[in-house]
Amino acid sequence: MKSEDKRYIWQQDEWPHWTYDQRQLAPLLAEVHLAQGHLLGRMHDLGLDLRDQATLRILTEDVLKTSEIEGEKLNPDSVRSSVARRLGVDIGAWAPVDRQVDGVVDMLLDATQGHNSPLTQERLFGWHAAMFPTGYSSLTKIRVGQWRDDAQGPMQVVSGPLYKQKVHYEAPPAYLLDAEMGDFLSWFNMNNQDDPVVKAGLAHLWFVTVHPFEDGNGRIARAVGDMALARAEKSMQRFYSLSAQIQQEWNEYYDRLEATQQGDLHVTAWLEWFLACLLRAIQGAEETLAQVLAKARFWQYWAGTPLNDRQIKLLNKLLDGFDGKLTSSKWAAIGTCSQDTALRDITELLERGVLKKSEASGRSTNYELRLIAYRA
Repeated sequence: MKSEDKRYIWQQDEWPHWTYDQRQLAPLLAEVHLAQGHLLGRMHDLGLDLRDQATLRILTEDVLKTSEIEGEKLNPDSVRSSVARRLGVDIGAWAPVDRQVDGVVDMLLDATQGHNSPLTQERLFGWHAAMFPTGYSSLTKIRVGQWRDDAQGPMQVVSGPLYKQKVHYEAPPAYLLDAEMGDFLSWFNMNNQDDPVVKAGLAHLWFVTVHPFEDGNGRIARAVGDMALARAEKSMQRFYSLSAQIQQEWNEYYDRLEATQQGDLHVTAWLEWFLACLLRAIQGAEETLAQVLAKARFWQYWAGTPLNDRQIKLLNKLLDGFDGKLTSSKWAAIGTCSQDTALRDITELLERGVLKKSEASGRSTNYELRLIAYRA
């Protein structure tokens, strides 16, 4: 690729001076601010315990989805336990420790809970090192806690088989990274005229365009965006997951990103997509709020019912969204007990009206929560 081709956005003479149409973004931006205020108000009314439960759900989803976008599937129980430990939320039983999971959780919590502290090179290096505690990405050894060096060639985003790869994007060469990231960090830590929500969209785009690390750039870019949003909302707690929304729209996300990175410095179209995606994420948090309230009402209703630890654990799994159908065999496996003990646990809950047999049961009997109109 010849430098004079100026194929990518960072090769433009005006780089990195972004421009966008504030008037065109104004209606959508107003909707986002209104939705943010509405959600924060509703969460404030929940009380501390329910806010913690909501944050636990959201951060668990955020960690899972930000990794899933990059093709990594983390263990949901390990993620939930890691988040709960750091928030001080009692979930009854802990899953085994996973250093990689803990690293992603630590990064996201540091970004949001420490949003008022400056974002520095050392902090970014710490996030990167926490994400790759073994020094490997899958089976490949990478430079951890330092900028990439392009020893294996330019940093490119490619797709397709090795013999016929398509290059979607090529990042700035490694020798420019100190200057590029210096400009980015100075801008990010400076109070400027950009709306704080717009700044989150620009920060995400700028970071992933520079692509300063060998791996993990997407996850760190999303953490940087979350940090900017936390500053915008002046809140250390997250009540919606932008990463989860991006994961739902990842085809559109990558198409928009590629088009922007091969365009000029006028990024109104990118910001329109980002703000619309953010709005959908905030609106989708209403479902999380409903689930948290439903769980709280469930336990208020059954507060006087004697339950053992296994029953509490399995009921919480059902309330949090059980994957698949609950059978006595799954109960025994999750509760680490015999099949007979699992059947006794289930029979007790059937007799008390907490569970019921599923009407969709096939060759094996399945069980589900009995729906009750719980009082608020």
